[in-house]
Amino acid sequence: MALKPGSIRGLLSGRVSVVTGASSGLGRATALAFMQQGATVVCADMHSSSQQLQPTQRLAKDQQGDCIFVQTDVSDEDSMSQLVQAAVDRFGRIDIMINNAGIAPEASRPRPVWETPEDVFDSTWRVNARGVFLGCKYAGRQMLRQERNPEYGRAGTIINMGSVLGALGKPGTPAYAAAKGAVIAMTRAVAMDYAPHAIHCNSILPGYVRTPMISAMTDDGDIAQHLAENHPLGRLVEAEEVADAAVFLASSLSNGVTGLNMSVDGGLHSKVGL
Repeated sequence: MALKPGSIRGLLSGRVSVVTGASSGLGRATALAFMQQGATVVCADMHSSSQQLQPTQRLAKDQQGDCIFVQTDVSDEDSMSQLVQAAVDRFGRIDIMINNAGIAPEASRPRPVWETPEDVFDSTWRVNARGVFLGCKYAGRQMLRQERNPEYGRAGTIINMGSVLGALGKPGTPAYAAAKGAVIAMTRAVAMDYAPHAIHCNSILPGYVRTPMISAMTDDGDIAQHLAENHPLGRLVEAEEVADAAVFLASSLSNGVTGLNMSVDGGLHSKVGL
């Protein structure tokens, strides 16, 4: 996590969180950040092999984190329902749901809309949009049954992982941009549905982050340099910095915040918006 030694700790002590797509990238960084802040974490991912999960498991063990792993297909209704039930059966409640799992087939093969196969659009939509919908639905249902946490006044928190491309668009990514744009709109609607029940819903809109998903686009040094120079901060965002934003939205520091789509993109959104 990017928070420095001696900074605030224990922001999520005693809370149970579920993180989808936890085997790598933003999901792993978020799961580890939450454990560092005292949360118990249910790590959900499609991957069942020890090879895929080992890095997350090893890092969790190194920081003495409390976590379990549940194999989950976020696009499948039964699988998401079972994930929520597994968390409740083990820990009694869910305080935080992180809908992070996502795919980006267009990252390695961008194509204009007239060349985009329907199966690419459909598979991207199922994971990136439908998966978020199912997470909001089933985790939220559980949160509706729960009493408010007396320490920070919420019955639950939902954080959706969107993308700045869902707001700005990008040539060659019609499927990804459409799905992430849906996450932005869905977050606002879900926030209004759940607000009367003390359940917060926000999203994070990362830009270009140093993750395996982005590495497919930046193998070429010239491309990587061009991307960095396009950001007002002069660099790509680190996964741990996105995780810090998730910690903020999950903690009592954000008690006045719901329905927010928070850009964590090194200023890219502001620059393009000029």
